[in-house]
This record gives sequence, C-alpha cells and structure tokens, in this order.
Amino acid sequence: MTAPISLGINLLLGIAGGIAVGGGVIALFVVLDIIPRLAQLTSSYDKVHWYEGAMVAGSLLGTVSDFWNWKITSGPLVEIAVGLFDGIFIGMLAAALTEVLNVLPILAKRLQMVHRLFGLLMAMTAGKVMGSLFDWFVYLK
Repeated sequence: MTAPISLGINLLLGIAGGIAVGGGVIALFVVLDIIPRLAQLTSSYDKVHWYEGAMVAGSLLGTVSDFWNWKITSGPLVEIAVGLFDGIFIGMLAAALTEVLNVLPILAKRLQMVHRLFGLLMAMTAGKVMGSLFDWFVYLK
C-alpha cells in the first residue's frame, strides 16, 4: 500500500476511534450526571462550564499527545504537580461515581438478577484486573 493511502486510512481510523471513545466517555458522564454532581459536591455549581471545558480540553490534549508521542522533559516538581492533579481528578470522579453507583442494584432488581449481583460485580472487577494485567505484561512488550 502506498504511503499516502496508508496515512489516509490511519487518519480515518484514528479519528473514528477517537470519536467513538470520546463519545462513549461523554455519554457516560452525561448519563450518570457526573459533572453536575461533582459541582454539587464541591459547592461550585456556578463553575460547571469550566468543568465541562476542562474535560473536553483534556480529552483533546490527551488524544493529540498520544497520536504525536509528545514527550515532556521536566523536573520532579512538575511531575509531582501533574500526579497531584491526576489524583485529585480520579478522587473526585470516584466520589461522583459512588454517588450514582446505586445504578447497579436498581438495574439488577429490574432485570430480576438481585441474587446474581455479587457475581456481576466480581466479574466486572476481574475483567478490569485481567485487562490491566494484559496491558501491562503482554500488550506493552
């Protein structure tokens, strides 16, 4: 395959994959009302537009940096600051998700699977762990 055709196919697949994954993440945040709940938990509802803009800008920046393999050389203080902000984001996301995690028991009750809820949660946890282990030890080699 010639280089321009290969580049075009890669661009098309990259854009399509980015739209699919980004749409899924945004749909998750919208369906679970994570952004408004996060604003409510932090008593900063007047800054919801900032949260949404930061989410979109972060997704875009992360996608571009992944495609172009950006490397940032910085000192340990910058790395600590980035790690701190990552931790804050994950912690706030986890707090918002715990508020809406009652979706699973409600879904299990409506599907008449209450007696299988523990197995469902264990399957989800095991799948996440196995996927992470596969990524770390097999895919990255």
